[in-house]
Amino acid sequence: MFEYDSVVMSRMLTSLTLAFHIIFATIGVGVPVMISIAEFIGIKKKDPHYTLLARRWTRGFTITVAVGVVTGTAIGLQLSLLWPSFMQIAGNVISLPLFLETFAFFFEAIFLGVYLYTWDRFKNPIFHWLLSLPVIIGSTMSAFFITTVNAFMNTPQGFDLEGRVITSIEPLAAMFNPATPTKVFHVISSSYMTSAAILATITAFIILMKKGSKYHKKALKLTVVATFIFSIMTALAGDLSAKFLAEHQPEKLAAGEWHFETEEGADLILFGTINENNEVQNAIRIPKALSFLAHGDFNAEVTGLEETPEEERPPLWIHYMFDLMVGIGFFTLGITFLYLVFWKVKKWNEYNPLLLWGIASIGPLSMLAIEFGWIFAEVGRQPWILRGYMKVSEGATTSPHVDWMFVLFIALYTVLAIGCITVLRKMFKNNPAELELESRYPQVAATKEDD
Repeated sequence: MFEYDSVVMSRMLTSLTLAFHIIFATIGVGVPVMISIAEFIGIKKKDPHYTLLARRWTRGFTITVAVGVVTGTAIGLQLSLLWPSFMQIAGNVISLPLFLETFAFFFEAIFLGVYLYTWDRFKNPIFHWLLSLPVIIGSTMSAFFITTVNAFMNTPQGFDLEGRVITSIEPLAAMFNPATPTKVFHVISSSYMTSAAILATITAFIILMKKGSKYHKKALKLTVVATFIFSIMTALAGDLSAKFLAEHQPEKLAAGEWHFETEEGADLILFGTINENNEVQNAIRIPKALSFLAHGDFNAEVTGLEETPEEERPPLWIHYMFDLMVGIGFFTLGITFLYLVFWKVKKWNEYNPLLLWGIASIGPLSMLAIEFGWIFAEVGRQPWILRGYMKVSEGATTSPHVDWMFVLFIALYTVLAIGCITVLRKMFKNNPAELELESRYPQVAATKEDD
């Protein structure tokens, strides 16, 4: 029989909301960059195919923004309802980035509206493209400010805590804590990569199903190249994040890598299983690679999990989240690089069905990597909600009604998901790119398409 636990229910509801919201938050950060790149190329090359890409991506983007507003509001609501003790202590410290995140969103929304309704209003289209830059700035700064809140929870500073009273608050010191640079870089680069990968997936799938037109082939090239570049950025961000963990959160890195004893020249463990005696089996070991990942030195000492009190250790299953996140990242990098090789070697066919199916998989996989990465980040901080100051069990509500909230929010997210997918399908299925190209740019549509 189910035994009600307000802490467990609060964690479940927060996890549900974050898992759903992160999809739209990621798209909200990355897609404006792709829109701007497509329009800029269209202007510079005088190529309406790229301009149409920007138009169509913008229309789809507005739907995801609308859903993201609802889920983002739900997170703000749940912070106060589900974690009142945490907000009592940390609320005064994180109020600055929370306010700035709201400001950044409104800044983005205003310019998105202007950008959306001023197509073809300028004699020189570069002025319309310039309006995309505030949208990028707003969405990226929104991600920056909200990520600093999460960074603060991992490396809190900028305040003194005397019992349950918080004093000597320094909001800027709290916002620019040690975790901020690496977390922000990782979140933004992975959002750019995942958004480009999703757009590449859609295009590859259309080419597989319909063979695709010149419009789709240009879209594929643009999105795959962007995914490749952003994948490199994300890999660099991941490397810097690992080095941050080694210095500031060694218990998270040790749990994620099943590294129990402090030692020099530590091996990197991939996948495998672990028994009740914490003995690793069936794993792939890369000699001394963990030392290099953590400190840039194959012989460096890596702190083991044994250095952390048992009651403060993260759960060991986060190892799989780390491996899946990294594995998907390298798969995406490899598939996009392979496409570029096929594209450059003229006698090879970059529209090979197997390669296209690989590209079609990177969008969903990249979004899963985002989910796995956030699970690793959040669960890897356990048992702390505010590391070193407050445990999750101390910050949660004691309300007996969180289970009903959980059911209601499941219903809400189901309706939002179905509504979003339905609107996007009707928006694009009933208005294919070829027809819109013919309608807006008849002189281009009349030219002979590539085979």
